[in-house]
Amino acid sequence: MDKPVGMSSNHVVQKVKRLLDAQKVGHTGSLDPLATGVLPLCLGEATKFSQYLLDSDKHYWTRIRLGVTTTTGDADGEVVSTASTESLSAELIRQVVGEFIGSMQQIPSMYSAIKHQGQPLYKLARAGVAPERKARDITIHSNRLIAIEGDCIEVEFRCSKGTYIRTIAEDIGLRLGCGAHVEALRRLGAGPFRESDVVSFETLERACEAADGEQFLRPISSAVENWPEVKLNEALAWYLRQGQAVQVPHAPTAGWVRLAVDRDSSPAAFMGVGEILDDGRVAPRRLVVGG
Repeated sequence: MDKPVGMSSNHVVQKVKRLLDAQKVGHTGSLDPLATGVLPLCLGEATKFSQYLLDSDKHYWTRIRLGVTTTTGDADGEVVSTASTESLSAELIRQVVGEFIGSMQQIPSMYSAIKHQGQPLYKLARAGVAPERKARDITIHSNRLIAIEGDCIEVEFRCSKGTYIRTIAEDIGLRLGCGAHVEALRRLGAGPFRESDVVSFETLERACEAADGEQFLRPISSAVENWPEVKLNEALAWYLRQGQAVQVPHAPTAGWVRLAVDRDSSPAAFMGVGEILDDGRVAPRRLVVGG
């Protein structure tokens, strides 16, 4: 889905559930109400595979306002402080933004959905409670400063799961000495899914009115379509379905794989996902029921 601004990820889930009359729907990593963009949803049996999209890399565009700090790190919060940005040169801004690359540790925002003793941090923050948060390892694979316009900068980030763009914005403001917050945020990609893949609510609603909403459903295998594929004959597939690891000729030597049963069909039938063990065997990790 193309999540609209102002709507929570859970609201999107509930709305899609009603439109498609689905019994089970789950998102694959929440977006703040302020954010828009790519929000993959898993329906029914596909919810088993949502974790692999949660763990996937993400791609964001953001507009950051310099010189203004807010309680939440984004435009939905109350202004805490303001500072002049007149002395900031384009060269300094490029230098500081360029420092946010590679592996680093990040302390999650108090206004994130991370849970502490069963409660989301944002609920605790609104109640005036601020528990200690542990720094988490993240990786920013690349960033690109797109524009500098007045007090605002536009940046694209490609990053690992669990990266909070609002925290990066706050850290950029801190290093520049003026403070900053996220004014707008759009997710351009999540795992294999891109902005060009998204469906708006208007489009989905029109299709559902014509009883054609299912045209937008992707196969379960699309969640891991970038993974290497291991094709199995029916005999090896039978053992995997019993929970046993098998030796497959020419399989990858390490990592996670997409499993498919070769029935002289094109493409082979998706079976689930597996992992290569230290001895080279393929072990089943998550299989499609009846697949």
